[in-house]
Amino acid sequence: MKYRRLLILLVLMIPLHPAMAADDSLIPGDLMNEIGYGAIIAMLALFIVAMLVLLRALRVLTKITLRAQGYTEEQIIAEMKPAKKVKKPKTEVWNKLLSLRPMSEEKELIIAHDYDGIQELNNPIPGWFSYLFYITIIFAIGYILIYHVFGVGQLQYDEYKTEMAQADIAKKEYLSKAANRVDETTVKLVTDQAVLASGQAVFKQSCVPCHGDHAQGVVGPNLTDDYWLHGGKINDVFKTIKYGVQAKGMPNWEKQLSPKQISDVANYIKSLHGSNPANPKEPQGEKDADDVAAKGKTIAKL
Repeated sequence: MKYRRLLILLVLMIPLHPAMAADDSLIPGDLMNEIGYGAIIAMLALFIVAMLVLLRALRVLTKITLRAQGYTEEQIIAEMKPAKKVKKPKTEVWNKLLSLRPMSEEKELIIAHDYDGIQELNNPIPGWFSYLFYITIIFAIGYILIYHVFGVGQLQYDEYKTEMAQADIAKKEYLSKAANRVDETTVKLVTDQAVLASGQAVFKQSCVPCHGDHAQGVVGPNLTDDYWLHGGKINDVFKTIKYGVQAKGMPNWEKQLSPKQISDVANYIKSLHGSNPANPKEPQGEKDADDVAAKGKTIAKL
């Protein structure tokens, strides 16, 4: 009776959504969605109830059939109970996986002969252990062929040289990226010959037309004396090259040169201080205190 009432209620609920959907102006969109979800849930509930009814009917038919065959009520209950699965003990599963014999069968495995009272069991090596041993033999043969016969793989020393070469390439790449992160606030004054050679190449390519072959000054000022128009510190020189001075005709090189190239050429210019080239241009700007002090220290050393 309770299943019949539930079925009637669900059947009455299902047609509500199509009937209300005929006129969207009567019901808001959100309400329509909720009604649709309710209809889906109702259909699922109806399906579940139908399955339960069929299952109950099947149980009733099974009981009727068993009674017709002469089964008693106790026998019918015993037949309709689900059979319990017998779990195998963990030790039995473990022994089967490892191809081991249980301890209870040890007496059957004893070999007839003995040595000084020590008995031996006829317990052969498990198959999985033999297969593992065969795999190691195949691996060893393959290793010898690949590394020592055909030379396909690299031995330890060759692998070391390859890794060192890769590390050297990675180091150079890192240093090139790190060098290009320099700006007017982080640039340092260096005397490394590789840096000065790089700066000299940039100077000859880009700076000679205005400052001369030896930085003696042409259109631009002399870069070898103690006088500077825009500051003589390495940071000032870097900044002047990078941003230029449009009022003086000094172009900005920020887009043509990388930060490392600007740093290199700035250090090269600083290395030319006191070189006294031929036909220098007259001094322009103001004396830089650091240059004067450095020049005095150089003269004292000489």
